[in-house]
Parts: sequence; structure tokens; C-alpha cells
Amino acid sequence: MIVVSHRGPVSFRREPDGSFTTRRGSGGVVSALAPLLLGRADVRWIAAAIGEDDRAAVLTGAAAGVDGGVELLALDPEVHARHYDVISNRVLWFCFHGLFDLAREPTFDREFHEAWECYRSVNQSVAAAVAEAAPEGDVVLVQDLQLLLVPGQLRALRPDLRISHFTHTPFCGPNSIRVLPDTMATEVCSSLGGTAAGFHTDRWAASYRASASEILGPDTTTHAFAATFGPDPDALAAVAASSEVAAAAAALDERVGDRHCIVRCDRMEPSKNILRGFHAYEELLRDDATWPGRVTFVAELNPSRESLVEYRDYRSEVETTAARINDEWATSDWEPIILDTRDDFPQSVAALQRADVLLVNPVRDGLNLVAMEGPLLGTRDPALCLSREAGAFDLLRDHCLAVHPFDITQTANAHATALTMEPAERATRVAGLRDAAGARPASAWLDALVSYAR
Repeated sequence: MIVVSHRGPVSFRREPDGSFTTRRGSGGVVSALAPLLLGRADVRWIAAAIGEDDRAAVLTGAAAGVDGGVELLALDPEVHARHYDVISNRVLWFCFHGLFDLAREPTFDREFHEAWECYRSVNQSVAAAVAEAAPEGDVVLVQDLQLLLVPGQLRALRPDLRISHFTHTPFCGPNSIRVLPDTMATEVCSSLGGTAAGFHTDRWAASYRASASEILGPDTTTHAFAATFGPDPDALAAVAASSEVAAAAAALDERVGDRHCIVRCDRMEPSKNILRGFHAYEELLRDDATWPGRVTFVAELNPSRESLVEYRDYRSEVETTAARINDEWATSDWEPIILDTRDDFPQSVAALQRADVLLVNPVRDGLNLVAMEGPLLGTRDPALCLSREAGAFDLLRDHCLAVHPFDITQTANAHATALTMEPAERATRVAGLRDAAGARPASAWLDALVSYAR
């Protein structure tokens, strides 16, 4: 078996003496698959060398043989940057998550078309590496939107292989796929159409089928499937029991006191819908005079993709909005919004433990694991306010409070309902959330990827 992803399960850091140390890679794919596959003699993992230290480790030979079957590809830095920043993050991410402001963007100019050639090139380099490494008839599991063309390119090189591709984001519907240039849309749909294409929910699979039909024709045959995974309860419990989380929890308790907590833990990026969450909290404070001073919004927001101006601008707007609300509402002993922008997982775990309400309100999301992590970690039977546009909503709808991601008033009302919910109802709901979160282990998801490969 070969796993193919953009970000690998191992990253490198160059030390002052010129040697390299390794650490486990980040991201949901690595978290789900690395514990199951690393160290197995029958598994190889092929990924890109992400940063300069990764590339140096590959070029000097330091990466050879590290962690068994992991192979990192030292791609041309400029080509790789255009593949990742321009196409993967500015175009595909925005298209699949419904983030384009169509009156202004996108604009497919010469820079875009040059970047699309870079995206093709990176995918072709990955496909060639897999084709060279794969034994006859092997299974290849390709991951996510950075590698959408690999299945088609690999099929042309090695028709003997069984391939599946899994998209961890949503997939856009026919109206949105038509925004992309014709060649791009056709290549993406054709590549996925020739293999098993997996998604976290039936909804995203249906969007892909409809888009493929729109772009390739109504008689197009697709092989889409839905499968998903939840968090690892044992791994979460181990982190929650650590001294780092205990220290973070004590510091948070000192700031919050005995107040109720609305908590969110997200990457700082537009699809997470952070601004509307703050506006809904402010509306709660304005509409009900009993809440000011009694409820604090704790926002753990990790910086994301700050090489892109869209993300830097969004972070600035988030920070400005939080500061404005605090300036207007704060008292000598109450901080309405506690905004933490450090990439600090123990701090996020401590916040999830302390939550009375967990807000997960993305514009659109492939899954959103925090909607399941929060109930597993919460010590106060947290009520979950969950966007119906999160992939996790399909799993958790019977136990959460549904949130319309664009309706601030409805979200504010959901907060009020969650904060005043009777303890017995909270306990019943959180028990259902925990059962649902634990019912889909990563091992079952991996089995599905292998069984659907064709």
C-alpha cells in the first residue's frame, strides 16, 4: 500500500551543527493514518518536502530511511509555492468552500494559468514517484485537494494499480464548478472520475457527482463514496491528562472565574466564519441584559496560511472585531472575549474542557473534527452549536443545536438556548455526541479507502 499526501507524516528541522531532527507531521490525515501505518513493512508514504529544512534533508540524504517507508519529494520551491498558495489555497479551497466574492474574484489571468501549469507539474512529479515505487497491483490512497490530478496521471502511467482519492474538504456543486476555467474543471473531474472518489459525507459526494455530470456530460460514470473518521479518544485523553493542559486550564480559570464559557477552537481563516460568531455573541449581550458579565467567549485561533493576503486581512479583521467588542463591553473584572492566536494545542484542549457551549459555525467544512473533540474533552457537558454546513453535522445533527452560518440572530438565539439548557438535557445530548464521535475509528475509514480503490 502507498499513501500519497501533500504534507507527510514526518518533518525535519536543521540544527545549528547541520544535523537534522524529526518530528511527527501535523494535520488530520497524518493524525488519522500515521498511528495505523507508520512502521508497517508493506506501506510506503510519499509526500512533498514542505519547508526549506525538509528540502535540505532530502537533498543531503538525511531524509533517506527515516521512519521506515516515508519518502519526501524535494520539489522546485517556486513551482511548489504556486501549486500550493495560488491554486490549492486561493482557487480550489475558495471554490470548494464557497468563499469567492464573485463580483471581484476570482480573476483567471496569465499568473493563474502559469500557476495551473505548476499545479499540474507537482501532481505529475508525485504521480511519477508513485509509479516508480509501487509494486504490481498495489493499492494507492491519494489524499486531498492538493493532489486532485494524481489519480488520472497515475492511471495513465500504471493502469495495474488500484487507486482511491479522498477529498477532505467539501466539493462544490455545479454552479460553483462552472466558475473554474473549462480546462481546470474538466481535468479535475476527469481525474477523479477515473477512480474511486471519497468524501466525508454523502452530501459532498453528491455535489461531486453533480459537478462531474455538469462538466463531463450527463452520461458520465462516477465512483463516489462517503466514509469518515472521528478523533482518537485515547490520544485526546492522554493530552488532556498532561501537565501542560493542567497549567493552561488553571490560567484560564483564573481569567474566567465562575462565568459561563462559549468556546471555539479553529484555524484563523475565512471558511471558519469567526466574525459572524463574534457578532452573534455581541447580539446575545445586547438583547439580554442578564448575560453581560456572566458569559465569556474564549476563542483559540491558530494562525493559518499567512503567506496569503486574504488570510492576513481576515486575521486583522478578527482581531479588530474582538478588540472593539472588548472595548465596548468590558468591565474592571470581566473580559468579554479572550482571544488567543498561539498555535498551542494544550491551550485549546484546556478551553474545550472548560466549555459550557462549543460553537462550530463554518461557512462550509469537509468534516470539522473539533465538533467531536469538544464533547469528548468537555467536563461541563458542553452544548454544541453546529453549522449545518459542517460535514460533521450529518453525524451529530440529532444531538446538537443547528446553526445557520449566515444568520447572526439565529446563532445568538442558539447560544441563549445552549446557556440555559437544563442539566438533564445537556447530559443526554453530550452522551449522544460522544457516542457518535467514538463510533467511527480511523481504522474503519482506512478499510473503506482500501475496499473502494479501483
